[in-house]
Amino acid sequence: MLNKIKKLDWGILIILVFLMIISIVVLHSATANFPKYASSDMRQLMFYGIGFFIAIAATLFDYRIVLKSWHVLYGFGVSLLILVYFFGQTINGARGWFKFGSLSIQPAEIVKIVLIIGIAYLMGRRRGERLTFTQDLIPIGAFSLVPFVLVMIQPDLGNAIIYLVIVLGMLWIGNVKYTHVITGLAVVVGGLVLFVSLFNMFNTEIYDYLSDKGMGHWHGRINTFINPEEASSDAKFQSENAQIAIGSGGLNGDGYMNGDMKNGGFIPYPYSDSIFVVIGEEFGFQGSAILLLLYFLLIYRMIMIAFKCYDLRASFIVIGIVSMYVFQIFQNIGMMIGLMPITGITLPFISYGGTSLLLNMMSIGLVFSIKAHQEVYEMAE
Repeated sequence: MLNKIKKLDWGILIILVFLMIISIVVLHSATANFPKYASSDMRQLMFYGIGFFIAIAATLFDYRIVLKSWHVLYGFGVSLLILVYFFGQTINGARGWFKFGSLSIQPAEIVKIVLIIGIAYLMGRRRGERLTFTQDLIPIGAFSLVPFVLVMIQPDLGNAIIYLVIVLGMLWIGNVKYTHVITGLAVVVGGLVLFVSLFNMFNTEIYDYLSDKGMGHWHGRINTFINPEEASSDAKFQSENAQIAIGSGGLNGDGYMNGDMKNGGFIPYPYSDSIFVVIGEEFGFQGSAILLLLYFLLIYRMIMIAFKCYDLRASFIVIGIVSMYVFQIFQNIGMMIGLMPITGITLPFISYGGTSLLLNMMSIGLVFSIKAHQEVYEMAE
C-alpha cells in the first residue's frame, strides 16, 4: 500500500491544490450577488475534499479490474441515461439530472469516463496493430453512438460533443489507417458544410421547430456563432458581455470582488459556465495566463504518464481523459471570447458542480492507478 502511495504523481496533486484554491476564491466572488448560491464556495471545498480522497484511494485500486468490468459499467451508464430521460429533472432546458434534496447528479458526466474505459478495452484488443474498419471502428462507433443519442435527446449538446471528441482523440492515437482518417475528415468537413448550408437555408423553419420542442436556445447559440451579424440581441447577450468583461480586465484586472459586469448581472451563470469571465475581469490577463499555465502543466504530466505506460490500454485511457479535459478547457474559454459557440460546458476543476468535479477527480484517480500499477503489469506480462 505504501509503495503505491509513493508512486502518486505529486506534481499533479500540487496542481490540483492550486486549481482548488482558484476555484474557491473565484466562486466566492462569483456568487456574492446570488444568495441562492452563497455557500457554493464551501460546498465546492467539500466536494474537493471528497474528490482528493477518491483520487488517492483509487491509486490502491488496480485499474485492470475496471477495464475487465467495462461491459457492466457501460450497461450501468446507459441505464442511467435512459432513467434520467423519463424520471430526471429539467435544468437549463435539459432533462439530465437526478435530484436528491439539494444534491444533483448528472449521469451524462459519469458516462464520460465509462466511454473512455470501454473504448480503451475495445482498442486494446489489437495490441497496437492497426484498427480495422469492420472489427474495430464499427463496434467502437456503435458502442459510442448509444450514449451520444441518449444525451442528444435530453437535449445536452455540450456533453454530446465531448463524447465525440473523446472517441476521435482516442482513435487518433489508436493506430487508425490513414485512409480511414482521411475518409473520416472528409465526412466531418462535408457534414459541417452541409449543416451550415441547410441551417442557413432553413433558418426560420429550424427556429420554429426547435422552439416548439422547447429547444429554441439551441438555435440562438448556433446562429450566434454561424451568423453573428444576424443573431438577435438576446442570443448574443452572453457572448458579447463576456468579451466586454474579459476585455475590461486588461492586464491586471479590475480587482478581486470588483467585477462590474459580473456584479451587474450581465454575465449569466458566473459561478458555472461563465466562471472564466470572472477570472478575466477581476484578475486580467495575468490571472488568466496563470490558470492556463496550470492546465498546461496538468495535461503535460498526464501525457508523460501515457508515454511511459507498458499497457497500451492504460495509455488509451489517459489520452481519453486528456482529450476530454483539453476540449472542455478550449470550448469553455473559447465560447467566452467568441471563438466557439455557447454551450453548457463547464471549466474543469474551476466551475461549481459536484458531479463534474467528482468525475474529474475520479478520472485523475484512474490516472494515478495507472501510474502506480505499470511495474506490476510489466511483471505480469
